[in-house]
Amino acid sequence: MREIIEMKNILVTGGAGYVGSSLVPKLLESGYNVKVIDLYIFGEEVLDAVNNHPRLTQVKGDIRDTVLLEKEIPATDALIHLACISNDPSYELDPALGKSINYDAFLPLVDIAKKNKVKRFVYASSSSVYGVKEEPDVTEDLPLEPLTDYSKYKALCEDYLLEQQDDDFTTLVLRPATVCGYAPRLRLDLTVNILTNHAISKGKITVFGGRQKRPNIHMDDVTDLYLETLKYPKEKIAGKIFNAGYQNHAILDLAEIVKKVLKNDDLPIEVVETDDKRSYSISSQKIKRELGFVPKRGIEDAVADLKAAFDNGLIIDAMNNPKYYNIKTMQAIKLK
Repeated sequence: MREIIEMKNILVTGGAGYVGSSLVPKLLESGYNVKVIDLYIFGEEVLDAVNNHPRLTQVKGDIRDTVLLEKEIPATDALIHLACISNDPSYELDPALGKSINYDAFLPLVDIAKKNKVKRFVYASSSSVYGVKEEPDVTEDLPLEPLTDYSKYKALCEDYLLEQQDDDFTTLVLRPATVCGYAPRLRLDLTVNILTNHAISKGKITVFGGRQKRPNIHMDDVTDLYLETLKYPKEKIAGKIFNAGYQNHAILDLAEIVKKVLKNDDLPIEVVETDDKRSYSISSQKIKRELGFVPKRGIEDAVADLKAAFDNGLIIDAMNNPKYYNIKTMQAIKLK
């Protein structure tokens, strides 16, 4: 007998982004009605595989448009908020634009969702809110010390959302690590994906520094987690914050994993000095302990998935095509 889904109508902001392009098909496959609000700046084809799905509604629009939000949010059971100007370099291209999308738009989004009786609001924050920590495993109860405006506004959004928590409005903050692996809207500007792309496209991996640690999470694991957030009893997640990051490897070790998966013993790894000394490893023991969530995949799987995409011709002109790089796309479109 098919499981009855309490949350039927799901709104995903940024549903045509890197994580969204993988999450939306999973939501549809799981039986949800899905609405996407996105500017589609990385192409309208990223959801082509499900474009004609009867339970998918795609809205090309801006989350800063409160009239649009007032129109599209009613009848939503759960809202998964992914939309933002991602990563520090893209944000710093135009800090005012970044703030308008990442923070200013967030407050009315939450207010309109709550007013329209959305039952559950899941926010994709970032493990970057911690800044640099001396602790070997960064837990959710440590103070936040964001180093950039991108991270600062992520943290401020967390505060605002959690203040709105009540019995009828369940709020949840996830702090994912760096996502890795293939998705229809692919990013090749994230650590594991960069290393894999360089190995395949250039025949050489360049590592800047190398001993800095970075936590990662596989695309399928993070999208599985978003699916699970729609099923957890509200008392387990209401007003809570969870890290989601695994395999806290040094960047040089990540390069060695790429080399091993590609089975290329002759692949050179070039180490270049860098001023970027940021190094941190996050603990995901809380989400394991309280929700029972553990990853099923690792770095090796992400590299293998990317290699398969290259082999199958799904990645074209990987070093130059701006659609794989957030900052190049932002520079090209001059979004206002």
